[in-house]
Amino acid sequence: MTIVIRPAEPTDYEPLGDITAKAYLDDGLLAFGDEDDWYLTELKDVAKRAKTAEVLVATADDNILGGVTYVPDGGPMSEIARPGEAEIRMLAVSHAARGRGVGQALVQACVDRAAAAGTDLVLCTQPTMHTAHRIYERLGFTRAPERDWHPVPESPDFTLLTYELTL
Repeated sequence: MTIVIRPAEPTDYEPLGDITAKAYLDDGLLAFGDEDDWYLTELKDVAKRAKTAEVLVATADDNILGGVTYVPDGGPMSEIARPGEAEIRMLAVSHAARGRGVGQALVQACVDRAAAAGTDLVLCTQPTMHTAHRIYERLGFTRAPERDWHPVPESPDFTLLTYELTL
């Protein structure tokens, strides 16, 4: 299987939104854990994030396998990035495509973009996402526990871990 990473096109938005929402829902990654969680709407709205960030898709044989949102330095979608940092958001791989290097290829594409722009790179992840943590660490990211945070005030036990990569 040859994985191709490319910018998302408008025809990709709906299927990528569905893949992303399903991955977060099925993996139990939502703060409120069900189909009524407000964040599902954000995950599905690829067109919205494509207006202010770079949405990348991974494909093989013209099938969308997953995607990621790359937020350049100063991008309005950044949550934790400081000046001089780009941010990775909403990484998701379909369940059928997992274990084939898709997630790593998407993260590497973000690393390449940050390196070309001369910025460092940050991301948030959940404590249970062990496979993702291994990808980040293989690519040189390190934990930045002083930057961990709680994005949902109504759910103080919902913590996001921060990883950073100095380029």
